[in-house]
Amino acid sequence: MKRLFSKTFKGTASISKPAPATGAIPATTNPPVHHTGLQPKDTLPPVPHPCPYEYISILATAEGLLLRPRHPGQVQDVSESEIKVEWGKGGKVETISSDAAQANWEESVVVYGIVGFLELYSASYLLVISSRNAVGNFLDPRRIVYSVKGVTAIPMVEDRARIVLGTLAARNNVDRRASLLPTDAACEFHVAEGDTSEALDDGEVDGRRSPRVKFAEEDQVKVVSPLPDKAFDDPDDQDPPSPSSTISTPSSVASANTDTVVKTLADRLSFWTRLSKRNSRQAATIDHTLVEQSDQISDEASDITRLPNDESKDPEEVIESIVSSAAPPPQTLEEKHTMLEEKIVRECIREFTRGGMYFAYTFGGLSLCMAYTWSADVTRSLQHKHELIDKAKAQNALLESLNALDDSHRLSPLGDTVDVLAEPSAALPLWRRVDRRFWWNEWLSKPLIDEGLHPYVLPIMQGFYQISSFTIAREPVASEEGNAVSVEYVIVSRRSRDRAGLRYQRRGIDDDANVANFVETETVMRVEREGTSNVFSHVQIRGSIPLFWNQQGMALKPAPQLNPERTHDQNLHAIQQHISKTVAIYGPLTIVNLAEQHGKEGQVTNAYGDYVKELGSKDVKYHAYDFHAETKGMKYENIAKLIEELERTFESQGYFWVSNTLIMSKQKGVFRVNCIDGLDRTNVVESAFARHVLNRQLGAVALLNQEERRTEMDVVFNDVWANNGDAISRAYAGTSALKGDFTRTGKRDLAGLLNDGVNSLARMYSSTFADWFSQAVIDFALGNRTTSVFSEFLNKLQSTDPRELIRISKIRADATATCVSRVLPEGERLLSGWTLFAPEELSTKVGDKFEEKVLLLSAKALYIIASNFAYDYTLEKVKMYTRVPLGDIVGITKGAYILSPLEEASRDPLQNAGFIVSWNNSQDQDTRVTSYSIRNSLDLSTPPASPNSATTFMQSMTAPRKSTLPLSRILSNAAAPVAGQETIFAAFKALPIDPARARRETGSFIQATDELANAKNCKEAVDMIVDAVRQACKDIGNDPREFIAEADVVSLAEAQRMTSVYAKMEYGVKRLLWLGS
Repeated sequence: MKRLFSKTFKGTASISKPAPATGAIPATTNPPVHHTGLQPKDTLPPVPHPCPYEYISILATAEGLLLRPRHPGQVQDVSESEIKVEWGKGGKVETISSDAAQANWEESVVVYGIVGFLELYSASYLLVISSRNAVGNFLDPRRIVYSVKGVTAIPMVEDRARIVLGTLAARNNVDRRASLLPTDAACEFHVAEGDTSEALDDGEVDGRRSPRVKFAEEDQVKVVSPLPDKAFDDPDDQDPPSPSSTISTPSSVASANTDTVVKTLADRLSFWTRLSKRNSRQAATIDHTLVEQSDQISDEASDITRLPNDESKDPEEVIESIVSSAAPPPQTLEEKHTMLEEKIVRECIREFTRGGMYFAYTFGGLSLCMAYTWSADVTRSLQHKHELIDKAKAQNALLESLNALDDSHRLSPLGDTVDVLAEPSAALPLWRRVDRRFWWNEWLSKPLIDEGLHPYVLPIMQGFYQISSFTIAREPVASEEGNAVSVEYVIVSRRSRDRAGLRYQRRGIDDDANVANFVETETVMRVEREGTSNVFSHVQIRGSIPLFWNQQGMALKPAPQLNPERTHDQNLHAIQQHISKTVAIYGPLTIVNLAEQHGKEGQVTNAYGDYVKELGSKDVKYHAYDFHAETKGMKYENIAKLIEELERTFESQGYFWVSNTLIMSKQKGVFRVNCIDGLDRTNVVESAFARHVLNRQLGAVALLNQEERRTEMDVVFNDVWANNGDAISRAYAGTSALKGDFTRTGKRDLAGLLNDGVNSLARMYSSTFADWFSQAVIDFALGNRTTSVFSEFLNKLQSTDPRELIRISKIRADATATCVSRVLPEGERLLSGWTLFAPEELSTKVGDKFEEKVLLLSAKALYIIASNFAYDYTLEKVKMYTRVPLGDIVGITKGAYILSPLEEASRDPLQNAGFIVSWNNSQDQDTRVTSYSIRNSLDLSTPPASPNSATTFMQSMTAPRKSTLPLSRILSNAAAPVAGQETIFAAFKALPIDPARARRETGSFIQATDELANAKNCKEAVDMIVDAVRQACKDIGNDPREFIAEADVVSLAEAQRMTSVYAKMEYGVKRLLWLGS
């Protein structure tokens, strides 16, 4: 309980107590610090905690960025403490007193909140909300929900940050916003903003819009000018009016009609595209600055445009010349990181600004214009909030009965009356109360959380939020007037961040029982009858089929397939965990599977039903409904039959209903609807379910829609649900939902069918070519991967599922442990163990096949555990190992180990390093195989009798595992490659440094720890391994002067010679399609 009474800051500067401004929320007071030993994030002041700051002033100083809350109309507020973010990568965040900075806040820039910090290669970036839209008011004029419209990245480098802040200041000069108005006017504006349910643009006040940059009508003409009644402070200022504007300017030097061929080839054949940046008046930098073109660059562009007309060169040479001239790869690592950072920041901003990100500051009072507010949690349903309140009251009552409750923590007792809009644990910071499944910027907010800067943390939810209303006919009773009543209808979809990603990159379930595209959709309806306010809520969920399966996005309709690497027990355990988690949150589960029961989808669909049946849970009902078969011929009205079949389930589930202050009913259970994607078919059926529930809710208050014609309720309901389907589809598949014409109109026609065809083609293009880098950025922004994910992307043109990386890491750890128990003799001390990449055969640096081998280092010997498969993960058996006494080792060579010269990441010697261990072939060496026979030792000191044994061995390595060769032949074949040699060596290549993070139950992240955890790259990992082996050899007296040599294992030149023309062509096609899309 001590943490509720103190707040500890790392800053040493004293913090002055604020004096509350008139008509504003009192700022958080800081009592004398009581040291509890807790981290700042775990300490709170002894007062109801403030909601997230709606306006934040940002000022650049020589020491770093200063941030403080900004009250509407107030230029300065000396009573508020400030926070400072030091310049540089990973700059320290600390609280300072307002007197310590001595800053001129009149030069500050005002933003709407902080998304978080993005730490990349050379710098960190502060992401701030520079523009927002008011979605509407949630059942109360004071409860405003916003969507993210614009995000700006402020680099933590002083000169670059000043440029970005100057750009934002220019926008402030031309956009009238509440933060810039006088105090009284600001409150009036805020009240007016809260009274409307229409979406408001922050750049639109008093009917006037801020200027935007637009394309000119004529080619090669650029117009960047403000509206006539507004002007920039400097008429010659070249900064754009708004860094968040989505309308860009055309090139001012080389027009599109002169360099189309060059630009297309350069864009599609190289990830590093410079010419397009050089030829654009608006530089492609994350600092949003405008640059002028030089004559040298113009001449360079003119020279390049003449290349396609050069008849003296072959087409291949022309293409290579264009790519090398127009889009050369970066020459230095620093240049590469700078260009990559730009792409990462742009993509991260796009993820937050393309629509579907929502937040709220306060639920309960007018922000800063009332004396009392509670911060708003948009991540929980109404019923879930009331369940938490009831749980807290029950715990409170138990403590009171035990006389263990302090008066300051006493809650009102459990009773029949409730406040439908009550917030649970409202005195806690908002980030402590949100449902972490739907908090998308938690990792980015971590520096603020760790410092206990609670009001600066603004949780953002991905999904959909629409507030609407319609009228419905009624028969008025004595206390009512009019023949119609107004109904408020709200839909809220919350998309989970667990197993987040794009359509074909994230399918099925992971080892933590999280499914892809999990969405909780809540519909809230309010209507007044006989002077009584009735609020209804109903929740449905959707998610990918909870099995291990995948689907390749290389066709319009690829076949989903179960993961062959996963066993029956693994699938059963995963689905059991998922169902248990879901039932614990939502209650009894009714699964409605809309996927095809035959054809391409049949394998996964039928397996889903079989596993649910095998579980036999009393809390789960499974209902298979082949959507395509049942609605064949576009007869979507057949969905009504599904509702009839589930009528008893609708009755048992019910809905959440609060009439004035009384809870009339609660929802008991939930529908879990899915198809293969969880998009189009799912949205159609969920909307049909929601409409049936709405009719039941209206019937509960004697409002029935008995008109046969299409009413206003039909129009509004269909539009809301169609928009919801489009939003979820854009987040997961990149296009609007299919079958949207039926959702909007209730009819399926040819035009809708043709539109679905276009969207299907767009989805195939997006999933095949354009989603790989976006997925890498999503994983990084969520904290699931480190920056190494981008090196992996550049190397493989795709990124690995972080949960899969964690699973593989666990398998490797288990493999090492098993190898120790099976191979190491009793009493022989283990020093270390590693998993490395190596050729199958010994005395080979580049073989036909590579595999992962376990390398164990003991106090006496080095154990190389290898075979066709280094470790049989299914059978958990070591198949072959070689024991090399430390005294026989004659030397180690370490250096670059490059196997592919095709991409920058695979050519980097820091990330492609290895070593060679050489030893004398003596009688003390021991090689054994798992032969299931007494004779399993190989003699490598003498050559085999058969001269063709080497050829036979290579054949056996590629032959089926069930060989009919006698045991003696198998053993001699295995010995053939190195038998008779005086010196044998083994080559090893370091695996990429573990790029995955594991999430704790608290929501924070940790990285897997091992001996190589401190290595920044593969070269450092190799150095650590080699040093460990050398020290072990030295300890037994084997320490020659030139024991370690530095030389390339496989140099870049050798890798280029070994790479076939076919491999280069194959990679070129992939780069053309994926990186140039």
